[in-house]
Amino acid sequence: MKPKDLADYAFLAVAWGLSFLVLLKAVAAFGWIGVVTFRCLIAGGSLWLAARLLRHRLDFSMGWRPLAVVGATTVAGQLITLSYATPRIGTAMAAIFVAAIPLFSMVIGQLWGIERMTLPRLLGLALGACGLMLLVGFPEAELTPEFLLGCASSVLSSFFAAFGSNYAARRLKTAGSWEITIGAFLSGGLMSLPLIVAVPVPGTPQPIDFLYLVILGAGMSALTYARYFRLVSAIGPTRTISVEFVVTTIAVLVGTLLLHEPLSTPQFAGALIVILGCLLVLGLIPGISLRPKTRA
Repeated sequence: MKPKDLADYAFLAVAWGLSFLVLLKAVAAFGWIGVVTFRCLIAGGSLWLAARLLRHRLDFSMGWRPLAVVGATTVAGQLITLSYATPRIGTAMAAIFVAAIPLFSMVIGQLWGIERMTLPRLLGLALGACGLMLLVGFPEAELTPEFLLGCASSVLSSFFAAFGSNYAARRLKTAGSWEITIGAFLSGGLMSLPLIVAVPVPGTPQPIDFLYLVILGAGMSALTYARYFRLVSAIGPTRTISVEFVVTTIAVLVGTLLLHEPLSTPQFAGALIVILGCLLVLGLIPGISLRPKTRA
């Protein structure tokens, strides 16, 4: 990767790794629907305003439909399910599930003809599935319906993220990262806005809660996703998605060391197995080729 790509990669890892901590605070104040709605609108609006102030020319000639698909999946779908899951299973567990995104990305890429299935990738997929079962089946805390719902929501969040990333790489390859981010977040925010009627804001937020929301929207969404979609175009969706491993590491450290969230020994083993499976899927283990063998 070029130095610019490495800088964006590192920025995404740190910002998203710490975002789980901020997300917990914001969800408690605005609810798991409200935080996503306001976060999305702040992200899209702040980036649009920055483009106007910097006189950055925006080109939305790709139309609203592909932006709405990314907004419904990578933005609204992923963030709503993640916001629902994180308070129920903890930041560490939620972050570990995020590391499974490459597994879903491989399956989607195979179905769409973007990726080709190989033995190492099949092995990685099988290992990832086993790791996820260890994460869900052997929690340190009591196995409750709420915990299982949180785990299912985390898995769905990973699927949404993988789907949207592959879709953006396929349908929005020539679109600018600013345009994709603005369009996806504004459309995602508008899609989730009516849901506040069913899941209203639980109380009166304090001034510090609005600060958390601005940090999530402007810093950990607008800036990060603009860099993320640029990386997808520059180095491809699979390599870009590998940043989730570093995100998971940072978030697990925050959850276990700062928030004192418990993880059982089988869950730690499951996390390592998931990461190993994803490394196989991404072809990041030296000496193992992902290219299918061809007959002479």
